[in-house]
Amino acid sequence: MSNANAEETTRNRKLRFVEPHIFAILFFFIVLMALCTRVIPAGVYKRIPIEVEGAARMMVDPTSYHRVERTPVSLLGVFMSIPQGFAEAAAVIAVTFCVGGAFGVVKRTGAISIGVAALARRMSRRGIMVIPVLMVAFAAIAAFIGTQELSLIYVPIILPLMLALGFDSMTAAATALCATTAGFTGAITNPFTVGLAQKISDVPLYSGAGYRFVVLVVLTSVTILYVMRYASRVRRDPSKSLVRETDVRWREEFAEEDEAAHTRATTREILAGVSAVLMFAWMIWGVLAWKWEMVHMGGMLLAIGLVSGLLGGLNPNAICRAFEEGFGEVLLGAMIMGVARGVAVVMTQGQIIDTVIFYMARMIQHIPPAVNAVGMFVAQSGFNFLVSSGSGQAVITMPIMAPLADLVGVTRQVSILAFQLGDGLSNIIFPTSGYFMAVLALARIPWDRWLRFMLPLFLIESLLGSVFLVIAQLVGWQ
Repeated sequence: MSNANAEETTRNRKLRFVEPHIFAILFFFIVLMALCTRVIPAGVYKRIPIEVEGAARMMVDPTSYHRVERTPVSLLGVFMSIPQGFAEAAAVIAVTFCVGGAFGVVKRTGAISIGVAALARRMSRRGIMVIPVLMVAFAAIAAFIGTQELSLIYVPIILPLMLALGFDSMTAAATALCATTAGFTGAITNPFTVGLAQKISDVPLYSGAGYRFVVLVVLTSVTILYVMRYASRVRRDPSKSLVRETDVRWREEFAEEDEAAHTRATTREILAGVSAVLMFAWMIWGVLAWKWEMVHMGGMLLAIGLVSGLLGGLNPNAICRAFEEGFGEVLLGAMIMGVARGVAVVMTQGQIIDTVIFYMARMIQHIPPAVNAVGMFVAQSGFNFLVSSGSGQAVITMPIMAPLADLVGVTRQVSILAFQLGDGLSNIIFPTSGYFMAVLALARIPWDRWLRFMLPLFLIESLLGSVFLVIAQLVGWQ
């Protein structure tokens, strides 16, 4: 190579953009919020206890906002926010480890590779149809119970199948994340968003389900078409994949498992696979029928790993080693959730969350009446960066948005839909959403690559959501 070419190569390497690590991105936001606690006035609303689904929650009193003495977050507080974030996100972090451990054991039994190979052979010609089937199921579950965190469980299951069918890890993550988000956003009976928001707004419980069903169908349909279009393009030309470099490791791992797998499944492998499927179905039923929470899901996942391991012929030491390897696979995702929660910790300690929502509400009052509903949607989307929990956002914003809707001529039902759209669509955009970042870590997808994939769909869905809000307001939807 000539000296000129060598210098040019060196210069290109220096100029090449190095994508920041997700920890760097999250730490930047923590520091930024800490600086904001020194600039934004501190203020609080009084909290009023209410009961939702048998659990006590604290709702803001919309008339009680008042300034308080600033409590700026110190440099030590910035670093302390991260372990505090781990403590506050402990339940989801625990489930993430349980997911990794359980599937580590099931994978060790050989049941996953055998099952994936069989499904891939059966669906080789119509493999693209697995995407709408799965997405409709995922969206339906989220529409009724709102547990987007189930994406943490869906991705490890469908990832090897998607790769075997010629798609990529982005397709697997999108099938789970985009479907659950569409269902969560257009929720019909989600008690922790629709039910809670309607109770706070003094609107009949689960009223307006017909219009929300239309929103759900349209958002889910558009999402499915978008994901299928990307998946088809990748299957025709793998170079079109946004994650082709990161998928190399996945394909190598699954190729090794395929080589180790038997041509014909043994009785033990069948028992391990069947037990895992049945117990997984039992867990989903528990979430739907018995309102199981994170701790129940975590316990059930550990039981899935143990039972399938024993039936698959693994001895106790082998099961423990498989759990250990599975824990290691999800370590990054678990850590991301704790660090991401640190952003909210800093804002809470600096007492600026209530101030932000107070001024957001005041800004909406000055928007022309025709677009007030869209303004509420935008405000809720921005607030979702700070508080990614649906129920957490409802108890903070809806006591303010509901009476504000009366003042600006927006129906309360429309204000609730604005909350749903704002809380739902941005859940898989903002890096402060812990479960979302954990799913990306499980699939080994960098956040910037996901953003390239997701941003066009987010803009399309946001436009559709705005149209739905304008129509609902024009017809006086109650």
